[in-house]
Amino acid sequence: MTSLLRNELGDGFSLRPFKAGQTSQDENSLIVTLGPEAFTLVRQESRNVPVLALLVDEPFIKDHSNDLGERRLGAIFYAPPLIRQAVAGKVILPHATRVSMLATPDSVSLYQQLTEQLPAFGMEGQVFVVSSSDKLIPTLIRALEYGDFLLAAPDRNIYNPQTIKHILLTTYRRNRIVIGPSQAYVKAGALASTYVPLTVVAGLAADLINEYQISNRFPPPVYPEAFRLEVNEQVARSLNIPLPSRQELAAEIKARLSSPMEGSND
Repeated sequence: MTSLLRNELGDGFSLRPFKAGQTSQDENSLIVTLGPEAFTLVRQESRNVPVLALLVDEPFIKDHSNDLGERRLGAIFYAPPLIRQAVAGKVILPHATRVSMLATPDSVSLYQQLTEQLPAFGMEGQVFVVSSSDKLIPTLIRALEYGDFLLAAPDRNIYNPQTIKHILLTTYRRNRIVIGPSQAYVKAGALASTYVPLTVVAGLAADLINEYQISNRFPPPVYPEAFRLEVNEQVARSLNIPLPSRQELAAEIKARLSSPMEGSND
């Protein structure tokens, strides 16, 4: 990521790693952080230094909403927006009208905005709350009985290395698919996920840095508009789901997102 960003910024910028303690001594140099841990470290050292946060998710940055008002904090979200993931499921399964989601009592809010957005795309959704770890599979089975597919958010309380195998196998055995939450999960057995290449993140980051140099302000945190689609063709074949090319699917997802009411007429 560092080399990609250096290439995008060109020779006019000096990009160098920082050591613990440095950010508290220099409140003028712009800091670019990679991931939530680096961001947290910098904010612990200084709340005045300007920061552009990369490779972070929207729920994480929302916890710093008071800081966002400063406009000295910018962010580019890395996880795909849930509505784009849901539309990907709709494009892959045109007959799909109901979306299932799993959440813990603490992560239900992840899906609140999505459930409000789904009707514009010809879908409705329901969140099934997992009250404890031993209730995960029974709750998942109820969710699969409701929905045409399971939409997975980047919620480590539900989707993690200890649970993902059981979730994918249970879903597969009930002839359902999982959309998201990342490329890694597609390789593990989810059917598809949209994602943003790091080259896109680096290009957008360079644009925001150049803008900050002029205005001394960042715009609100953003999702990159450009994305690609990862699909697990083996899972699709085993479930007898015909798939157009990834390029065709991605183009259809973009078209529906740009014209949601037209995309709701399947």
